Amino acid sequence: MSPQETQSEWAELAVVATVSGTLKAEILRAKLESAGIRAVLAYESAGIVLGITADGLALSQVQLLVAKKDQDLARQILAMDQTPERAKHDSA
Repeated sequence: MSPQETQSEWAELAVVATVSGTLKAEILRAKLESAGIRAVLAYESAGIVLGITADGLALSQVQLLVAKKDQDLARQILAMDQTPERAKHDSA
């Protein structure tokens, strides 16, 4: 892929998930990338530097972003991991 193609692919990103903590976000990113979807994480670095990882705090929130063209497939892949029990736990 040329630099121009890479730049245009990442010109518009879509948030496909927001989770608490970088560990959970890295797992989801790896899941998408294993399916061939490139993903990046966006988070406030102060949460990592200060060690703030408590659920629900703004500093622990991590956004998972993909190219807009991949957002529907990415959401489908992430939804496959949401069993009713897990979805209940994740939303708590």
